Amino acid sequence: MPNTVDPVVSLLIIDDDPGSLDLFSNALEQPGLEILTASDPKDGLDIVCSRHPQIVLTDLVMPHLSGLDVLERIMEVDPATDVILMTAQYSSETAVEAIQKGASDYLNKPISLPTLRERVGRLIEDARKRQRSLRLEDELRTNSEFEGIIGRGPLMWEMFSRIRRVSPHYRAVLITGATGTGKDLTARALHRLSPVSSGRYVVLNCSAVVETLFESELFGHVKGSFTGATQDKPGLFEYAHGGTLFLDEIGDMPLTTQAKLLRVLQNHEVQRVGALSARKVDVRVVAATNHDLRALIAANRFREDLYYRLSMVEIQVPRLEERKEDLPMLQRHFITRFAAEYRKEIRGLTRRAQIRLSQHSWPGNVRELENVIGHAAMMTMGNIIDVQDLPSYMHVHAEQSTHTTSIPSSDIGTLEEQERLLLIRALEAAAGNQSKAARLLRIGRDALRYKLKKHHLDTPDSGRASAAAG
Repeated sequence: MPNTVDPVVSLLIIDDDPGSLDLFSNALEQPGLEILTASDPKDGLDIVCSRHPQIVLTDLVMPHLSGLDVLERIMEVDPATDVILMTAQYSSETAVEAIQKGASDYLNKPISLPTLRERVGRLIEDARKRQRSLRLEDELRTNSEFEGIIGRGPLMWEMFSRIRRVSPHYRAVLITGATGTGKDLTARALHRLSPVSSGRYVVLNCSAVVETLFESELFGHVKGSFTGATQDKPGLFEYAHGGTLFLDEIGDMPLTTQAKLLRVLQNHEVQRVGALSARKVDVRVVAATNHDLRALIAANRFREDLYYRLSMVEIQVPRLEERKEDLPMLQRHFITRFAAEYRKEIRGLTRRAQIRLSQHSWPGNVRELENVIGHAAMMTMGNIIDVQDLPSYMHVHAEQSTHTTSIPSSDIGTLEEQERLLLIRALEAAAGNQSKAARLLRIGRDALRYKLKKHHLDTPDSGRASAAAG
């Protein structure tokens, strides 16, 4: 029984002979297959850029561009495309060259229609398998999501299990892990699964608070207790009463404040700065750090008694390098998110982009991956992300990637400027010809016109485009 829910596969036929286009279209017509045709290879490349067909069937000898030229351009746009070359002038040298350049098959004319159906049919089935695989990946991603955290490896399942067991009972929890691993998401998960989930979830980043204001921030103050205290002010402990207080980067908290925090955890009461009496509070405390607190204790920068109070329950968040099996799902998650945010139809990553990401050591962990995919999703001018769309530091060889750091914030801040510069350079290289510029950028002409208008470059005159760059 045929699977009626299979997605449609697109096939593009490029041949300068209209009779061949009709013959091949009629021979290959079947349910679930969209057949596109082009009698000019340049028009065919425009269709490739705008529609991204999964399969391309192209003649080898054509005016303007040869089939090998078309193959090279397609491999630049989308290396995942299956390309079949056809020719009446077969040679083993040309066949080998075509395969080396990325062709999936090479057929000799006149082509037996049963042979054509068989060869193309295999590629159609492969394309459907890939589409089914993507659909299953999306389902797997949904089933592998735990309170906003994505993971399916043993380390993540162990962490999820620990959160479930701890969340109904904890009074204080310590979350440890490197920068960018998702300690904030872990803290939110603990709160959402706790009995106080309906209460407030209050966050304090300890590394962002001036040392002299720490006690006032946490415990509050009374009017006149210090210069500038013009009125009574409750602290975050009082504000979080009946809920959860998340103390991020607790390793940066001053020692004097640590002593008072320990008393709050022991006695469940706070005393405002300048007040004579204490107030009872019911607050669950989640602390997080990327520091080695034992090393800080040895350096007399963290209280040992506070550490033992917090670490009675400890949850460690693994590095991305320790759970590489989650990388494809995380990539898919961020692509889906940024495609919606930027209003783009992004299908996924090319194979070579996937390989490059898998080779990276990810020192910035999931946050770095998020930045990399966000950068690539904004920079790509097609509907599939390739290596050149990744930040420049990702272009180095995999062996050098271990020496890289997280994506520089300056890269994110200039994405719109980079897109505008790409448009200007493409117009200059194409001498103002918009169709040629679209092919250079590997996007459709409609997409190019939209982007030119967006950046106020909508002119066929390359001189005016150059002037806009200055």
